Amino acid sequence: MKQLLILLLGLLLSASASAHGGEDHGDGAKASTPAGATSFSVAALSEQFEALLRYEPLEGGKPADLRLFLSDYATNVPLQGAKLTLTNPEDANLKWAVTEQEPGVYLVEGQFPANKTYSFAANIVVGDKADLLLLEGIKVGEKLPVAAATPTATPSLFSSWKTILAVVGAFVLGIALTALLLRRRRQSPDSVLHTSEPALTARHRTPIS
Repeated sequence: MKQLLILLLGLLLSASASAHGGEDHGDGAKASTPAGATSFSVAALSEQFEALLRYEPLEGGKPADLRLFLSDYATNVPLQGAKLTLTNPEDANLKWAVTEQEPGVYLVEGQFPANKTYSFAANIVVGDKADLLLLEGIKVGEKLPVAAATPTATPSLFSSWKTILAVVGAFVLGIALTALLLRRRRQSPDSVLHTSEPALTARHRTPIS
């Protein structure tokens, strides 16, 4: 009887595992572009300076406003009073005005003629330090990525059928076990009666003279 109960428990567990085998309960969720992103950025650094350029979506042929953040590479201290000259390797005729707004923050104003990728060659002079940084990957005409909505997971038809079969199998096994137990209980008194009857018959038999 114990072996039968263990077998039944094993079958129920295996049926439950099969029914849930195709479901993903991981927390793993996949990384996506933050919905709150409002600007693009490119960066460059050298042994002297660190520069970060941030800008909102740009359109070719329209006025462009960008912000350049400049800091000391070793100490990360914002650098004020820097002399900045910006040129574009893709078009040497482009002109840019640079205005310091606050320590380490510079407003860059100008215009890109077309929707394509540009770069800035930034000639930087701060006190007795000077360097040339290349800020690449300024994508004019690029739109900010929008975070896609996560689709709601729906159980597949195959998974639903597996669940139904597991439940039906467990129900059938339960009925079979109940019937087997009832059958064993009914057979037990009869077997005792049959085994004791010959002894009683022999004990009360009258000898024939």
